[in-house]
Amino acid sequence: MSVRRHALLEPRIAVPFLLVALIWGSTWFVIKDQLDAVPPSWSVAYRFAIATAAMFLLAARLRRGFTMTLGGHLMAAGIGFFQFFANFNFVYPAELYVTSGVVAVLFGLLMLPNAVLARIALGTPITPRFVLGTLIALAGIVLLLMHEFLAAPEGVNVGLGVALTVGGILAASCANVMQALPVAQKRPLLLLLAWAMLWGTLFDIIFAFAVAGPPVFPADPRYWGGVAYLAVLGSVVAFPLYFGLIRDIGPGRAAYNGVLTPVVAMALSTLFEGYKWSGLAIGGAVLALAGLVVALRGRSL
Repeated sequence: MSVRRHALLEPRIAVPFLLVALIWGSTWFVIKDQLDAVPPSWSVAYRFAIATAAMFLLAARLRRGFTMTLGGHLMAAGIGFFQFFANFNFVYPAELYVTSGVVAVLFGLLMLPNAVLARIALGTPITPRFVLGTLIALAGIVLLLMHEFLAAPEGVNVGLGVALTVGGILAASCANVMQALPVAQKRPLLLLLAWAMLWGTLFDIIFAFAVAGPPVFPADPRYWGGVAYLAVLGSVVAFPLYFGLIRDIGPGRAAYNGVLTPVVAMALSTLFEGYKWSGLAIGGAVLALAGLVVALRGRSL
């Protein structure tokens, strides 16, 4: 009797899964590096303005034109609103209050709202082992956050950073599940993403003008190098890979790249942000990753 391999061990799933985790694990740190130069809302707008142009160039390879039906545009606008506007306009300011590694660890729990929303919208089952793993991971997150509250400099509102991150998680989860709906899967992925990024960029620009005033263009080439990295690798490369995983294995399971992403992010946070590991932080990180692995093993693909 042959043993069926877990789907995440298949190269067509494993390769994009690992690439997304490695890319997004590094983007958290790059985001943190940009927060002093420009209001966060404008950094988001610049990132996705560049990413939109690159994504349309990529979609042009389909040679199907750029037209979509009204239904397609409504779906693209919804994904753009939640993924490329709300998600990132929560996440960027969140990193003003908590370290990038902790934001990444919190985002590792994206699998939870993804699984719940997928259960509601798509009927995807949730196993008891998945629930157990999530509870273990939550215990780890609590320890990490206790460390953040104890280590935070006076006047830094860690609670606000956590609340903003949770808002970003919920927004991203809505976009993830929308991408998995049959009406979205009928559209070519690259074309749908290009239009979603365009809609998201329009929302970003309107919001940035409203909350931060006219655009600011810093002269520092390091800033624009970071924007380019986030736009090209963090968006144009990573999102098609990730949304492709959603179409292949579903939104709950695609979010399992959160098992690896925090490892990369916390390592970079330690090297470049001076993150100090206490017993609470070590125990929390171990529990969070262990819980995510338990949840991962608890769902058959």
